[in-house]
Amino acid sequence: MKNLFAAFIALLLPVLAAAQLSVSGKVTDQQTGAALPGANITINPSINAVTDADGNYRLSVSKGSAYQFKVSYLGYQSIERSVLLKSDTTINFQLVPASIMTEEVTVSATRAFNNSPTAFTNLTKKDIDKNNSGRGFEYLLEQTPSTVVTSNAGAGVGYTSIRIRGSDATRTNVTVNGIPLNDAEDQGVYFVDLPDLASSVDNIQLQRGVGTSTNGAGAFGASINIQTTTRRDTAYAELNNSVGSYGTIKNTVNLGTGLLGGHFSVDGRLSRMNSDGYIDRAFSHLKSFFLSGAYYGKSSVLRLNVFSGYEQTYQAWDGVPEDSVKSGNRRYNELGYINSSNSYYKNQTDNYTQNYYQLLYDQQISTKLSFSGALHYTKGSGYYEEYKNEQSLTDYGITPVIIGGTTVDETDLVRRLWLDNDFYGLTYNFNYRASNNLGLTLGGAYNEYKGRHYNNIEWTQESTNILPDYEYSRNNARKTDFNTFARAEYKLGDVLLYGDLQYRHIYYSFLGFDQNLNNVQQAVELNFFNPKAGITYNLNDHSNVYASIAVGNHEPNRSDFVNSSPQSRPKPENLKDLELGYRFGQPGFSVNVNGFYMLYKNQLVLTGALDDVGEAIRTNIKDSYRTGVEVSARVKIAEPLSWYATATLSTNKLKNFKQFLQNYDTGGVDETDYQKTNIAYSPGFTGSSTISYHPIKNAEIAFVTKYVGRQYLDNTSTLSRSLDAYLVNDLRLNYTFRIRGIKEIGAGLLVNNIFSKKYQSDGATYPDIEGGTVVNYNYYFPQAPANFLVSLNVKF
Repeated sequence: MKNLFAAFIALLLPVLAAAQLSVSGKVTDQQTGAALPGANITINPSINAVTDADGNYRLSVSKGSAYQFKVSYLGYQSIERSVLLKSDTTINFQLVPASIMTEEVTVSATRAFNNSPTAFTNLTKKDIDKNNSGRGFEYLLEQTPSTVVTSNAGAGVGYTSIRIRGSDATRTNVTVNGIPLNDAEDQGVYFVDLPDLASSVDNIQLQRGVGTSTNGAGAFGASINIQTTTRRDTAYAELNNSVGSYGTIKNTVNLGTGLLGGHFSVDGRLSRMNSDGYIDRAFSHLKSFFLSGAYYGKSSVLRLNVFSGYEQTYQAWDGVPEDSVKSGNRRYNELGYINSSNSYYKNQTDNYTQNYYQLLYDQQISTKLSFSGALHYTKGSGYYEEYKNEQSLTDYGITPVIIGGTTVDETDLVRRLWLDNDFYGLTYNFNYRASNNLGLTLGGAYNEYKGRHYNNIEWTQESTNILPDYEYSRNNARKTDFNTFARAEYKLGDVLLYGDLQYRHIYYSFLGFDQNLNNVQQAVELNFFNPKAGITYNLNDHSNVYASIAVGNHEPNRSDFVNSSPQSRPKPENLKDLELGYRFGQPGFSVNVNGFYMLYKNQLVLTGALDDVGEAIRTNIKDSYRTGVEVSARVKIAEPLSWYATATLSTNKLKNFKQFLQNYDTGGVDETDYQKTNIAYSPGFTGSSTISYHPIKNAEIAFVTKYVGRQYLDNTSTLSRSLDAYLVNDLRLNYTFRIRGIKEIGAGLLVNNIFSKKYQSDGATYPDIEGGTVVNYNYYFPQAPANFLVSLNVKF
């Protein structure tokens, strides 16, 4: 298949090259006739140009097609023009100064642009809406290169997760309007806390590798940059509803005033999502709202976002035991099992609410200098409740009691593990366009986190003489995170030179163990320097090559610190990321090829070892690497038929890895050395394909395919502790039409896993030695067989 694809592309190139024509022209101020250097002329994400110092541009397109040109320049009204091109053409554009400012600079400081020497994918509002049927946010990104998405409940609703180049969410930097979304302590991202966020998102950029400097947790595998609702000039109302398999239902109401009085706008959304889940007892009850108000001045924009998410999910995060999967019961959930009654605890749930407040300000200081800044505050609070069998009272600080002459030192109990936290800070960036050839950016952020962790007992089966909501543990954490970065892009003829320097300082206070193994408040301070450099060479108007090298540093997470002492505390991770790529873009065909080599020092992995306080820990591995090639291509085969495909071939290795297994025969720990082995959860090949057919106007039939190679559940490359490769196919149907009194009606059908492939997309393993042999305790996350979502969207 890979050879056929390469041959197909090779055959297409000379045909496309022979069918090119040139489009050139000039962009000027309509009132003064002055040239506008640095104006953007865009046909689609891969066909674009920037005017030179004299306002001139040139690009190449295919013959005999109609193109929609969009021309934009900061401080001016954007214009769009449809043009049928049959020969070399000159098209001039005259822009009118804007009476109010747009929000083009809000996320620009942390984004890559057309000629940036880094690997990235942009998703527009149209891309997002097409796939926003009710599944988790990560599924919007599933068809991007090197991406694996999974669902705990198996049906795409509830806890969902993403890995990019084998790196999980703790190594993926996520920002919303430039504000960090990663949890400050464990560094994960939980989109379940923001259900239906996609309905309030305008665009997304996913960068693979270290990428550009950003705010928050270091980008070790990728960064996801999200921009929420931007200006809409006319009033609107939308009703978006989906219903589908496993009791899945989504209801969304979107309202907006449009631009009021030429300066004000208000947008709002209210959402509800429920699902029973594919795995038994894996329901999700989700709610959210988004409210945004903005003021647009001639040279400034002030926007206030207030949004919130609530989730209640039945705990399915341990997966399904391997023996149950093999016996055919792929839906078995053993969490909350009550020994004494042979039943399940009905409130084995996770409950969390998170409220977000963002005040965003953009200012055009001059024609060359702009500023973007934000103040933010996030309040989170919630708990997960669980039933625990035969718990020792002394483990909870409870003195055993004597009842009727019998000592009670164990009991079944229900406990709640609470987290109450605050996260607040500011972000800023200055963008200076010194000339058409030189751009400078200065940015950064200061953020502070306060977390209160405490645990209560709600009920005990045996009488223990404790008070209601008995609190058996509490600890507090505080983390400050400061970063600043400076970036420069200099264009010298056909060459773009790129440099980016970031400094980051972290202070983290937590309850941990001291040198004498006493549990006391501890603190660490870390300083990171993350330089980046790159070069892009424009081969012609529609293709370029690029190369970059970037350094990233990443701190250990909460459990790494809390479950260690100064003697065993892990070191931060370091990454050197080399990228080399080629881009070619034409309306009928575009291709991106990117090679990467990611060299890690002190990568943190689980080995089975215990630290000096008896806890399972992640251990620093001195040397490891990821290297591979990513390809993405879009081909317009015929007017109604197009094909988008991605493929990643990679090698992901740890050197000199030691595994430690608990030996229950001897009571000790057995060590096994591996000279070179595969990194867990890192498939050697991933690929995707979307074949899109438009039989009539405003209708689409898309056949979507995803392939993920074998994934190992630990770092030993053991076949019995791995996930089989899988190939899954979906079918997506969309049709929009209009009737009198309604702006647009959209009907959609998404059939997931149309051929009912039985597969597991994620899992975990806990091996040990019993009876002289290694026993695997594997847990899988089976995904649902053929299932559907039907959607109806009405716009007024």
